[in-house]
Amino acid sequence: MPPSFAEARIDLSAISENTAVLARRAPGAAVMGVVKADGYGHGMLPAARAMLAGGAQWLGTAFIEEALELRGAGITCPLVAWILPPRAPVAQAVSADIDLGVSTPSLIGDIAGAARETGRRARVHLKADTGLNRGGLTADQWPETVAAAARAEADGLIRVTGLFSHFACADEPGHPSIAAQTSAFHEALEIAGKAGLEPEVRHLANSAATLTLPEAHFDLVRPGIASYGLSPIPGLADTGLRPAMTLRTAVALVKRVPAGSGVSYGHRYTTDRPANLALIPLGYGDGVPRHATNTGPVQVGGRRRTISGTVCMDQFMVDLGDDTLGAEPEAVLFGPGDSGEPTAQDWADMLGTIPYEIVTRISARVPRVYGGTG
Repeated sequence: MPPSFAEARIDLSAISENTAVLARRAPGAAVMGVVKADGYGHGMLPAARAMLAGGAQWLGTAFIEEALELRGAGITCPLVAWILPPRAPVAQAVSADIDLGVSTPSLIGDIAGAARETGRRARVHLKADTGLNRGGLTADQWPETVAAAARAEADGLIRVTGLFSHFACADEPGHPSIAAQTSAFHEALEIAGKAGLEPEVRHLANSAATLTLPEAHFDLVRPGIASYGLSPIPGLADTGLRPAMTLRTAVALVKRVPAGSGVSYGHRYTTDRPANLALIPLGYGDGVPRHATNTGPVQVGGRRRTISGTVCMDQFMVDLGDDTLGAEPEAVLFGPGDSGEPTAQDWADMLGTIPYEIVTRISARVPRVYGGTG
């Protein structure tokens, strides 16, 4: 049955099965399912539960607030939050047994203070910047921070449960930075070991490294986008992954217009013959990029077509030519591609971006409707 308006249909079985596929690709490592950014737009809590059902043992978020929401929903597995801006609720995280990523030396003191305040031993993951030059401790900061962490551990205030880093170019197989970062991570681990740190897990592999770099799997892999069925490396064969999100909507109306009719704002599209125009009730307010004007792929009436004219806040038009639509017609913007519909990768290729952006930008106005089991 077509939706009454629009929906992002989420296949939870696909998320569970993708997680299991990724676990098989890293047989010696545990799996952390990454559910930041509302589960990459799929819904954080349903995605988290689906990943756990698929074999994930850990979950990862960007911010403490996301991890606290998971704890509040009854998720009891180990959770890691790795971005701690000023005034982050560190004490709440310590109280909730949320592991905290450490990317600056001062955080050791802050987290130790929270441990004293709460009377609970904090769990921390020290992040080494091995060349991404984003978050993480630089090579100069690493020895002093490791030493400070070891002292706080000896004082019973923290437990260093993890050592980790993040690749810059794992989605470009063979890029020289991959070997350089892996080597730098080994050096960081050696320094930590000499300081007496014995973490539960060492982790470096994102989705791309989980799929292509067994030497980077260590104790734990952190697949993000791959858990949702989208490949981090376009064209990578035999991933065994299935996209979990389908964005679809009812067609609001179809009207006949004469040749030479300008369509939508700015008349950036003009019909070259008499045509039937379908109004699709999704727009940039729902996450459809305005840059998709005259280029965005969409399946209407079982055929792939192209957005005609400017994408508006709540709607866009599609030129059907002389085609007519049956009862209760629908439009599919993207899905797994089983029925010839566009995929999120198709949209990313068209816009010159990555599929991560396509799925995460779908706004809260579009209801998430869940199917499958997870």
